[in-house]
Amino acid sequence: MTPELQARLAEAGLDPQAVENLVRVALDEDGQVDVTSEPIFSPEDTASGDFTAREDGIVAGIPVAEAVFEALDVAYTAKAADGDRVTAGQVLISVNGPTRALLRAERTALNLLTHLSGIATATGRWVDAMEGTKAKVRDSRKTLPGLRALQKYAVRCGGGVNHRMGLHDSALIKDNHVAAAGSVTAAYRAIRDVYPSLHIQVECDTLAQVEEALAVGARSILLDNMTLDQMREAVRLVNGRAELEASGGLALDRARDVAVTGVDYLAVGALTHSARVLDIGLDFT
Repeated sequence: MTPELQARLAEAGLDPQAVENLVRVALDEDGQVDVTSEPIFSPEDTASGDFTAREDGIVAGIPVAEAVFEALDVAYTAKAADGDRVTAGQVLISVNGPTRALLRAERTALNLLTHLSGIATATGRWVDAMEGTKAKVRDSRKTLPGLRALQKYAVRCGGGVNHRMGLHDSALIKDNHVAAAGSVTAAYRAIRDVYPSLHIQVECDTLAQVEEALAVGARSILLDNMTLDQMREAVRLVNGRAELEASGGLALDRARDVAVTGVDYLAVGALTHSARVLDIGLDFT
C-alpha cells in the first residue's frame, strides 16, 4: 500500500494495516485462479473501466476500494470522495490495467464499496429526517465481525456519530447488569469504583430508573423502548443534567417525532445490521 493511501486511511480514522489485511482475506476467498478470465484474456490484455453509481446515495469506502486496486497493481483515479452525495450515472472511480487483474478486483472492490455506501446512505436518510433538531443518529455494536471499524466509518460518512467501539472504551449498564447487581445504583457504583473516569451509560426502562440513574451520578442515559410521552417526561426530569439517547425499535418514519422530544441521540442498530447496499457497477470503457 502506498504511503499516500496509508495517510488517507489514517486520516479517516482507519487502520491501514487492518484494511490491507481485510483486502487480502477478501481476495484470497476467490482463490488463486480465475478459471473464467484466464482462458479468455492473455496476461498482456489491458482494459479501462468506471465504477459508476446506478442510484442516488452517499458514497463511502473509496480508499478501501483503492486498497484492492493497489493489491492487484491496478491504476485508479478517484472521481468522488467519501461522504459525497452522488447521483445515478456518476463515475466514482476510473480504473485501468491488466484485464485479468481488473476482473479479479471487481467483485471485492464492489462488495466493500456497495456495502459501506449503503450504510452511509441509510445514515444520511436519518440525518435528513431529523434536520433542524439537536438530535444525532448513532450506531451500535450490531456489526459484522471484522468489519466494525469500516461500518462505523461509513456511519460517519453519512453524517451520523459513533457509539462505543467495543466493550473496552465505554460502559453500558443494561438490564442483565442491573438484575445481577441488584439495582441501577449498585451496578453504577461497582463500575465507578474500578474505573473512576470511565464514561458510563445507563439503560433505563422506566422513568423511576431514570431518576435513580441521575441520583447516582449518571451523565448518560439510554431510554429503552419508551413512548414519546415518556421520552418527553425524561427530558423534563433530566433538564440537561445528562445526555439522553432513545433506543429500541426506532423507525425512519418516526425519527423526527422522536428527535423533537428533546433527546440527544437516536440509537439505530439497523444502520449497520440491515442497510441495503448502494447499487454501484463496473463498466469497461
